[in-house]
Amino acid sequence: MTANGTASLERQTLSLLLSTVERFVQERLRPLERQVADEERIPDEIVQEMRDLGMFGLTIPEEYGGLGLSVEQEVEVAFLLGRTSPAFRSRIGTNIGIGSQGIVIDGTPEQKRRYLPRLASGEMTGSFCLTEPEAGTDAGSLRTVGLRDGDDYVITGTKRFITNAPQASLFTVFARTDPASRTASGISAFLVEAGLPGIALGPVDRKMGQQGAQTCDVIFDAVRVPASAIVGGPAKEGHGFKTAMKVLDRGRLHIAAICVGAAERLIADSLAYAMTRKQFGQPIAQFQLIQAMLADMRAEAFAARCMVMETARRKDLGIDVSTDAACCKMFASEMVGRAADKAVQIHGGAGYMMEYGVERFFRDVRLFRIYEGTTQLQQILIARNMIREASRVS
Repeated sequence: MTANGTASLERQTLSLLLSTVERFVQERLRPLERQVADEERIPDEIVQEMRDLGMFGLTIPEEYGGLGLSVEQEVEVAFLLGRTSPAFRSRIGTNIGIGSQGIVIDGTPEQKRRYLPRLASGEMTGSFCLTEPEAGTDAGSLRTVGLRDGDDYVITGTKRFITNAPQASLFTVFARTDPASRTASGISAFLVEAGLPGIALGPVDRKMGQQGAQTCDVIFDAVRVPASAIVGGPAKEGHGFKTAMKVLDRGRLHIAAICVGAAERLIADSLAYAMTRKQFGQPIAQFQLIQAMLADMRAEAFAARCMVMETARRKDLGIDVSTDAACCKMFASEMVGRAADKAVQIHGGAGYMMEYGVERFFRDVRLFRIYEGTTQLQQILIARNMIREASRVS
């Protein structure tokens, strides 16, 4: 048990889990990377294997069928998952992150009993519906409305770039329940099951990278839900954005850890290539400028790993890590972009070809600088927190 009340696995059990995940990534996921990108889907048998391994419930409390990992333990798993195509991680990512943690933190006992066991088993896929065509970071621009009608709410609006929406059976939908409000204080979070009348999906988005991690628009046309669908119950009307903020620190650390894993994969592939590719009669790994790129990649990945681990430990102790989590996400996502660029450069012309997969990672990791809050948002958040803390001291 961590200091903030989060359960955690015994070290021996965690070691077994980590070795299992590492083997699964190496033997089952990596051989399928090109197929998943070409077909834009993860094979059903792989999703079932993920269910069987308990990967959909990594962070969900044990009492609801999950593994109940602490934040530190979660990032250790994420380091391993980052070493393969991000599409695989994305398929379970909403269930262990934003699709479940709002319920874990703020859900009513009934909401937890109803949804968490099915999310933990992978029977349900959760999806987080916040972003809109005209609203992303700016919650004040949210146009989706949830208007009270007797004992129900009627939700109308469009959500954009919604991860796992094509597979989702449960949406956490953010809607404005106070029409007079133009701020985040008028937003509520609703648990909306996918089969309800009035829900439609747009075509699957075609993206620069991360093929196989499916996203699309979700359209809500007068979708009727009971007041009990508000996360935390009717008394939590208007608290939706607060719920979203509560899950962000953990989510940012998770993404930062995935970035570290991806960078470590790129480093390993680049080193292996440099040691076998010969120019001027010797492996290019012997050239100092190649060595400089490898050394920079290794040092930056190591720094990001240390940042993530230390911040995760502090969060498990119940310490406010909002600023540090933002630092981790900003640094790690920028770092992996630099690593991918150097990896292509080390591979030379081969790095531009699909055969080696480096070009795919180059495209895949670009998204990490955008979701869970852009780099620019993290900069603003970090600086504002610095100013606030300095003002408090003075």
